[in-house]
Amino acid sequence: MENNKNRMILTIGRQFGSGGREIGMKLAKLLGIGYYDKELIAVAARESGLCTEVFEKADERASSGMAYAFTMGYPYMGMFMPYNDILSNDELFRIQSEAIRNLAAKESCVMVGRCADYILRDDPACISFFIHNNPEIRVQRIVESMGVSVEEAKNLMTKTDKGRASYYNYYTNKTWGASASYNLSIDASILGIDDTVDFIKTFVERKLRK
Repeated sequence: MENNKNRMILTIGRQFGSGGREIGMKLAKLLGIGYYDKELIAVAARESGLCTEVFEKADERASSGMAYAFTMGYPYMGMFMPYNDILSNDELFRIQSEAIRNLAAKESCVMVGRCADYILRDDPACISFFIHNNPEIRVQRIVESMGVSVEEAKNLMTKTDKGRASYYNYYTNKTWGASASYNLSIDASILGIDDTVDFIKTFVERKLRK
């Protein structure tokens, strides 16, 4: 287990197509630490003995039951949830949360998505970031990476962000993408991907020196 004094856990929330995943990967490589995105699902599956497909189905998406609860204006706590899948999703979130905490306790790493910033909010080694970007740049990135039309890219962007927001807001009682929810929110269109990585690295190093 890594010395707690030297541990750094960087969590990254991101708009779809913003470059947040690429920034996370480059940041991890630059700092020489682990990188976990979809890999968090594999870790949770391994620790729980469940198959990865179970976690993938609930991965950063609000279920129809959640959407129903939002529509009806029900609060999360102290209510009978309308669909049975809510219970299983909550249990999967609990299992995944435990896997994230166990991993964070063992090694320095970058974690992308999955409410890691909230799950690790009491860990002094955790620094949370949110990456957003210019809509036109995001659409172009999606078109190039997924080989879809501009219209399809726009629809994907809207749908994916909506799902991530619902998932995050539901489990954290915070607001996805709001600057107050993170230690630092960055528009990657200002500096570009590589310079944003360097900026975050400097931010982290200065924070660790304190």
